[in-house]
Amino acid sequence: MARGAKKESSFDSMPLGGKLFILVILLGVLGAVYYFAFHMGLADQLEQADTRYGQLQASMREAQSRQQQYLELSQQVANREGIDRENKRVLPEHAEIASFLQDLNRTAELSGLDIRRVEPQAEEAESLYVRIPVSLSVRGRFHQLAKFFHNISGLERAISMENIHLVRQQESGENESSDSGVILEVDMLATTYRRPSEGAAAAGQENAQ
Repeated sequence: MARGAKKESSFDSMPLGGKLFILVILLGVLGAVYYFAFHMGLADQLEQADTRYGQLQASMREAQSRQQQYLELSQQVANREGIDRENKRVLPEHAEIASFLQDLNRTAELSGLDIRRVEPQAEEAESLYVRIPVSLSVRGRFHQLAKFFHNISGLERAISMENIHLVRQQESGENESSDSGVILEVDMLATTYRRPSEGAAAAGQENAQ
């Protein structure tokens, strides 16, 4: 061979079986390096991400459940507050006698009745409530009296009309057989109620037991 000719490398001079063996070894080393250097790290990261995702999903479901419970409780509280406000209008905590007398006067006047007497009486304590009676005397025709009772029933506060006593009178100049000429003088007891104080209510319940 000439001096300038290249010598064959040892790899080129190896038989085909040796070359294939070396190639397999190199591929195995590269595969191992890739697996340990990249794949295992990515697998750990993916596993951690899956775990974190599951935790976040569980936290979200718990948060949604708590939010639903909060909304339901808020609605229940709002409903109870509305019922309590309504109950306080029907059965207030205080006597509010001035407001009660004003309601009686206004209702009687709107019904066309002539108010003759309004006298508050002493309160009467019961086990679950306190009675607030007012002696009331009015004068007017039957349809006016019926309108008065109807309007009283429409008031928010609980009111009962008791001990009703009617006296028939005849208006001068009217025919006795005509209902339009009949004047009624009515004495009655208009009673409203209030809640007892906490101490009185507790004592009343103990006495009831």
